[in-house]
Amino acid sequence: MATLKAGLLGVGSMGRHHARILRDIEGVELVAVADPGGDPYRVAGGIPLLANVDELIAAGIDIAVVAIPTRFHAEAALTLADAGVHTLVEKPIADDSASGHRVSEAFEARGLVGAVGHVERFNPALQQLRRRLAEGDAGAVYQIATRRQSTFPARIGDVGVAKDLGTHDIDLTAWVAQSVYSSISAQTAFKSGREFEDMIAMTGRLESGIITNHLINWLSPMKERVTLVTGERGTFVADTATGDLTFHANGTELFEWDSVSTFRGVSEGDVTRFAFAKREPLRAELEAFRDAVLGQPSELSTMSEAVHTLEVVESALESARDGGRLVRIGREQH
Repeated sequence: MATLKAGLLGVGSMGRHHARILRDIEGVELVAVADPGGDPYRVAGGIPLLANVDELIAAGIDIAVVAIPTRFHAEAALTLADAGVHTLVEKPIADDSASGHRVSEAFEARGLVGAVGHVERFNPALQQLRRRLAEGDAGAVYQIATRRQSTFPARIGDVGVAKDLGTHDIDLTAWVAQSVYSSISAQTAFKSGREFEDMIAMTGRLESGIITNHLINWLSPMKERVTLVTGERGTFVADTATGDLTFHANGTELFEWDSVSTFRGVSEGDVTRFAFAKREPLRAELEAFRDAVLGQPSELSTMSEAVHTLEVVESALESARDGGRLVRIGREQH
């Protein structure tokens, strides 16, 4: 396997984890890190600590990970694209979807691998869930609901809970269902004295017809990361905090007489908790990034998909500002 020289832009609370894994995965050598704010977690170790993205590029890197505040994502990514560096940008792709489009188009035009760190795609519970849904284990899927709640994170200062956490739920829902969003509505709350929302409730529909529901906040004294998928055969419950997947089967089937089918409700059936290997999602994501650069297929979020995710979140915030009205979402297919 060829060794890729990696650079890391941003060594804060997220960047330090990227550094740990980049140092450890086969076929990658972390040669430099850069952060204008210094190195509070002492990530650099024995490699150069640089001041900015230009110095990072000058270190001769093949690939880069961008883990800086959201408002700086687009500028840094465009600079890396101009330099011909394959890049993984932490989510969201940019501060707004228009900037995200420019970033996506820049990487596509240059034939570079451009990916976005929607790491839930590599959560073992969600990978199992996606495979089982594709195989028809739930039958026709009716609804996907997520709950993502926790205390306020001191690390986030430039976006609200919708762009920071909501992007996870929008992306994982579209990825698990293999369908993009067609509409969304939302309500928000501002309880922390900041200009950005700290609570959002979103209801939407995918192009496939699946109904979606997302409850997300920074106001809960406990941490919850749950995805529920309800279909004609039962409900899958994925706990992405623990990586567990459970299936609650329906105890009652549909009854059919001639051409008439009557739904008579469901009852509790068997409950199955699946056993499977659980790898660290961030490690799996960075290995997938390495493999994509080497020409192998991967399940990474493309920049185009990440732009759609950001458009959905922006539409939800627009809906909330307008009293919760339904917003239609258009998406250019790539």
